[in-house]
Amino acid sequence: MAEYLTFGKGSPEFLELVKWWQDLESDRGARAELRRCRNPAEVVFSPAYHRLRRAILRIEGIKGIQDEKLALVVGLAARVKANNESMDIAEQMAAGKGDKAVVSGLRFRRMLKARGGDEVFTLMSRIISLLGGAVNLQSLAQSVYWWNDKTQKEWAFSYYSKAPHNEA
Repeated sequence: MAEYLTFGKGSPEFLELVKWWQDLESDRGARAELRRCRNPAEVVFSPAYHRLRRAILRIEGIKGIQDEKLALVVGLAARVKANNESMDIAEQMAAGKGDKAVVSGLRFRRMLKARGGDEVFTLMSRIISLLGGAVNLQSLAQSVYWWNDKTQKEWAFSYYSKAPHNEA
């Protein structure tokens, strides 16, 4: 059992996230409260955040949580309307109709340059909206929790392998 969160497919913490996310469907007040948050710090003030945090801390072997990163996951997951597991989130950004990606190359490159939690939160909130709220929840959670150079490179390969030629 991992000591840290991975949000890998089938991992206990990802299963808790999915259960929590599904429960938000019936708790529209909590979902609305989270959707109004403008940054991860505001997410931490929500009881819904703490419900998921407690559930994850009960997982055997988990020693701790990076709270700001979990707040980033929670705030963005609340904006997801449907869990689209057909492809990873970077591929979803590149997929589109005809010769246009859903997320433009310029916006995608801006996202790759994001450094802090607030910046990732703001840019990803807009991207989720552009995707119509249908996002691969696992890919989103894992990517934003572990937002670093490795994740950014993986996203670049995924996006540009699917992007229309005029976006590359």
